[in-house]
Amino acid sequence: MAEPVRARRLTDQEGSRLQQIVRRGKHGSIRVRRAMIIMASASGTPVSAIARLVAADEDTVRDVIHLFNAKGLAALDPRWAGGRPRRISDEDIEVIVEAATTRPEKLGLPFTCWSVRKLAAYLASRPGRPVRVRRERLRQILHAAGISFQRTRTWKESYDPDRDAKLDRIEYVTSHFGDRCFAFDQFGPLSIRPCHGSAWARKNKPLRLPATYHRTHGVRYFHGCYRLADDQLWGVMREHKGADHTLAALKSIRAARPGGYRLYVILDNLSANKTPAIRAWAGRANVELCFTPTNASWANPIEPQFGPIRAFVMGCSDYRNHTVLARRMQDYLRWRNANARHPDILAAQRRERARIRSERQQRWGRPKTKAA
Repeated sequence: MAEPVRARRLTDQEGSRLQQIVRRGKHGSIRVRRAMIIMASASGTPVSAIARLVAADEDTVRDVIHLFNAKGLAALDPRWAGGRPRRISDEDIEVIVEAATTRPEKLGLPFTCWSVRKLAAYLASRPGRPVRVRRERLRQILHAAGISFQRTRTWKESYDPDRDAKLDRIEYVTSHFGDRCFAFDQFGPLSIRPCHGSAWARKNKPLRLPATYHRTHGVRYFHGCYRLADDQLWGVMREHKGADHTLAALKSIRAARPGGYRLYVILDNLSANKTPAIRAWAGRANVELCFTPTNASWANPIEPQFGPIRAFVMGCSDYRNHTVLARRMQDYLRWRNANARHPDILAAQRRERARIRSERQQRWGRPKTKAA
């Protein structure tokens, strides 16, 4: 005759832990019931009495006791897996994600993008490791992996052979000659039309602008100059971009520092910014022109300064003509230079820098950092 089933002798730690669970645990929980089974069995209570105590089947009581004798207190937490066995493993999910993020052309298929049906068919017939998955389950797996069906986006790549040298020079002059470093750029085109923005208003009563308008005033460009040392911004409105306007702006920069010592001006790599006349004047005026690489205007320090202009001058506006716009622009510049460290300006500059930084990362990847 077989011996009755009984839990092995408890250690002091096991007895204290089981007693704590039975006394403080939530009555009726699986963990408390299993602790009661083990404690009662270890104290010599027969299986039939334990079954009546916890209102369970005798075979269930025996299974818990056997599991405790084999694994210890791990028997308190059953590892149940409801439903049918898992059909798609973690390795299969990796195969699905890798296939979904690979262009079909690289896999020898005659199309340029996946549909869910095409992807499921390819996975089922995939050589080496086929994965059979239904389309709805495939959608769930892709969603959980952070993969969605998106439109393609364009990006520009700089073909400037001197890109790294130009960026290194800009970094050097801004870090070593900040008191003699300036920036110049054109902001525009600016047209006379209602410009949307954000403003405080009563709930469900937003500020409204006309939706029907005619652009009969042409466009203008704001030619801006920025002084890094004391965070000052100035400029004028022009009808178009041109070398003569660029030269006038550079002369205003030279006039801001009339000492004759060398100045450094960062400006975009546009043809209107590097004509022979401008280069000759820069040589006579002791001004070094530091050009940004092609398609890399984000390297110009003046770019973040245009964000507040876009937010506080152009946003929520409906100017009558360019004269009014130019007057408002100059009013803002006077206020801005007198309140250069205003929190609203700094916040708008941070947003503009974040936008420029995200565009830069989309074009070039993560910015490289020099080793110390």
